Amino acid sequence: MNHISASKVFKVIPSAIDEAPAPLQLYDDAASLVSIGAWSCNLQTERLSWTAVVFEIFGLSSDHVLERRAIVELYSEESRELLERKRSRSIEKRSGFSLDASIVRPDGIERWIRITAAIRSSNGRARTLFGMKQDITEEHARWERLRAQAECDPLTGLANRSRFQRFLDHPEDEPTLDQIGALLLLDMDGFKQVNDWWGHAAGDACLAAFGERLRLAFPQAHLVSRIGGDEFAVLLPLLCSRADMRAKVHALIATLLAPVSWNGDLLPLGVSAGLAFTSDEAELDSQGLYVAADRALYNAKESASSLVVCA
Repeated sequence: MNHISASKVFKVIPSAIDEAPAPLQLYDDAASLVSIGAWSCNLQTERLSWTAVVFEIFGLSSDHVLERRAIVELYSEESRELLERKRSRSIEKRSGFSLDASIVRPDGIERWIRITAAIRSSNGRARTLFGMKQDITEEHARWERLRAQAECDPLTGLANRSRFQRFLDHPEDEPTLDQIGALLLLDMDGFKQVNDWWGHAAGDACLAAFGERLRLAFPQAHLVSRIGGDEFAVLLPLLCSRADMRAKVHALIATLLAPVSWNGDLLPLGVSAGLAFTSDEAELDSQGLYVAADRALYNAKESASSLVVCA
């Protein structure tokens, strides 16, 4: 009986498809599956280098001449400001950063990208900024839907305490950080009596009406939030002098106080408010701003004044 060598039976003939791809090609092929690519920026020349996937994310052809100034203009204003702030801090401290940012491609399509960055240094100086960029548009849309549900007060439709707390805890991640001029805190007076005399359904009607009036009274606010049972917060831009702003806020508070019609009755509304301004000389201290506005609100309630401004 003849014995055939196993090596002859299973002999493999090399072919092109069995050859391992070059490491860089392998990376590009794998990265394209999750729409993630690599980038770098020479900090001396501002020269950008991208892998193919990054060109695709930005809607640009791979032979497009990259100029950082033009690329930065593709970012939304809020994302651009946050990117430049984090980039400058990263270069100064020679440390990395991460950022979720929105861009509008040349074809008009808006995308969300996640940027991770690190610094390459030599002789104590930052030389190159490099990292990854990933298309997270679908992930961001899902997250925003979930966050809207989690951060919305179902009774008034305003932001809830959780959303306001995010501002207090992480001001460096707020896109409108540099545009916040003041914080207005409001507390509904006599709300317990409404609940006691007409019932909680009547109290809910007052809260819903007050929340809607507050939203309409401050359309330019960065955030209007219900932060407690009958407590509300409004983050305002500083669009005029402090004296003018105080007068405008005082006038607007009067528009919030009309009685609420409910089951044939007119339910009374009262409010006390405290206003605190951000400092012109220092970075925003969100906790300090809240403490100042809360102190002003306390003084307003103690003095039976509709509005007190923190000195």
